[in-house]
Order: sequence, then C-alpha cells, then structure tokens
Amino acid sequence: MTATATFRPAPPWHLLGELEHEATQRVASRSLRYLGPNWFAAVMGTGIVANAAATLPLQFPGLRGAATVVWALAALLLVTLSAAWVVHWVRYPEQARSHKDHPVMAHFYGAPPMALVTVGGGTLLLGREVIGLDAALTIDWVLWSLGTALGLLTAVAIPYRMFTYHHIEPDAAFGGWLMPVVPPMVSAAMGALLVPYLPEGQLRLTMILLCLAMFGLSLIAALVITTMIWSRLVHRGIPQSGMVPTLWLVLGPLGQSVTAAGLLANAGPSALPDLYAKGLTVFSVIFGVCTWGFAMLWVALATTVTVKTARAGELRFNLTWWGFTFPLGTCITGSTVLYAHTGADLFAVAAVALYVGLVSAWAVVAAKTVRGVLTGPLLRPA
Repeated sequence: MTATATFRPAPPWHLLGELEHEATQRVASRSLRYLGPNWFAAVMGTGIVANAAATLPLQFPGLRGAATVVWALAALLLVTLSAAWVVHWVRYPEQARSHKDHPVMAHFYGAPPMALVTVGGGTLLLGREVIGLDAALTIDWVLWSLGTALGLLTAVAIPYRMFTYHHIEPDAAFGGWLMPVVPPMVSAAMGALLVPYLPEGQLRLTMILLCLAMFGLSLIAALVITTMIWSRLVHRGIPQSGMVPTLWLVLGPLGQSVTAAGLLANAGPSALPDLYAKGLTVFSVIFGVCTWGFAMLWVALATTVTVKTARAGELRFNLTWWGFTFPLGTCITGSTVLYAHTGADLFAVAAVALYVGLVSAWAVVAAKTVRGVLTGPLLRPA
C-alpha cells in the first residue's frame, strides 16, 4: 500500500509578514501574563539616577545633559510599562487580581505610585529645560496627584490585607513590607517642589501641611516595619539569597525622609509663618543628621550581607536587584539637602561617593534586566 503525500502550498509571500507579525504579537501577549507591579521598580531606579544628578553637589559639564537623557528614559519606561500593565489587566484579569493576595507581590503595589511621582519630580527638575516650565508643571501635577492618590491607597489597603487576609509566618518580615508605606514619603518630598508654584495663602499652607502629614504617616509606619525586619534578622538570620537585595529597601524611607524634611524646610518660608518656617529648618537638620547616621549604618550592614551572599555564589539576578538603586538614590538626595543646609563637606563627599555607587549599580542591573527580557527568563513565572 502506497502512502500518499499531502501537498500544502506555501502561503503567498505577501502573507508571510502578516503571519510573522501575528506570531510576534501572540508571544508578546503571552509574555505579559506574568507582568507584576514590581516591574515599576525599574522606573524608580532609573528616575532616581536622573533626579539625584540634578542637585548633586559636584556638577560638571555634561552631567545635567546626561541626567536629562536618563529622565527621558525613565519617562519612556513609565509609559511603556503603564501601557503593558493595562494590557495585562485586560487580557489576564485573574492573574492580575491574584497579585493582591500574594504575600510578597502584593507589597510591590507601592512601586507604581512611586514611579509616577519620581518621574513627575524629574520633569520639573530636568524636563523643564526641554519642554518648558508650564508643560513640566502640568505633567508634574498630574503625575504627583495620581501617584499620591495611589500611594495613600496602598498605604492603607496593603497593610489592611496583611492584617485580615494574608497568612504571615513569624519569619516573613522583609524589606518589601516597606514598599506600600513609602509612597507618601516620596510624595512629601516631591510635593515640596510644587509648593512655591501655588498661589500664596491657604493653597500653599494646605499643600505643605499635607506633605508634612504624609511625611509623618510614612515615617512612623516605616520605623515600625524596620524594627520588625531587624528582629527577623536577629532571630532568623539573613533571608534567602533571592531576597537579600530587599534589605536595601530599608534605605528608602530613611534617605527619603531626610530628603523630604530638607525640601519641606526649603519650601517653608513661602508657605508658613516665620516661626514655624525657622523651626522646620532646625528640625530638618537635626532629624536629617541623626537619620542619615542610621542610614549609613544600614548601608554598611546591607553591603556586608550582600558581599557575603555574592562570595558564596548565591546572588543570582532577579528583579529584586532594583532594590540596589532607588533606596541608595534617596541617601544621595538626603546627603545633598543636608549639605545645602549645613555646608558640611562631609555630606557633599558622601553624596558624590554614593552617586558613583548608584550609577554603577544601575548600569549592572539595567543591563541584566535588558538581557533577561530579551532572552525570556524575566517574562516567565519565578
């Protein structure tokens, strides 16, 4: 019995391109299935590289131009990830909704609001030279307002779910627990830049008081969580290697609180009575120096743990590596405002040294992220 071969004519040449395009779209769509809010940490880490450079004590030719390019990259990344996240929610709603119930991923809902506010601040600091002050202000107000609203929501909703829905193990505390409560602190810092652009009177007063309230909200919550992380480290030891980069997240509320206090002190004279404006300046220096000291202690501790893990060959790349960037960047901006208020070279040297470390870390993490996207591992479930 003779087998009969079936002849299948090749598709016309003009259809090959369409077929390849459809296949590419299907692959791209499937790759969005596991997109989570933690991806917005890449926007935060990129944005802080630009924002920190804008006010760095040591300025040299080309730095501001390079910072503006990095700001534009962060803005483009924010738009791209936002669009991808919308597609993710439309095509995979069950997967998207499951993140809020995940004991780790849920905390990273704090990343999108911080990404929005960070890019907004960069638009005012750097983008104004490209698009003009009026456009920069409009964009900053939109991003700050949206980011602040989402940040306040995460600061309430995620802890509430921890208290009522999630099953938390005794040794579960990790740096990611800070992510939902830090966005109001970022809003406080970046909101201070907007205060002088409001009309004098009640609007300025309301804005600076709102920023101060968010400063306190975030600071106290972060101190409680940091204590729990310290206790976990003492009683349970360092976390699994994949979670070691999250130790750096503790620097976020520390450095950002110093930054926020300093920037609010700068805005104080335009919004507060003279007595309170002067008091805010004194507070920003005393609080800032003390908190900066603890931040430097944590830099040393996090560095030694990270080096120990790396030397053991256990520090494998994943998206938590973006924790090496934004938190360190807040220590740079905090050092910068302390230098501006005290004139102490200590803080200028620290800001520049930390910035070198930030750029180095960002370059490594960004390169590994691009490779992970192109080769596929970062687009699959962990």
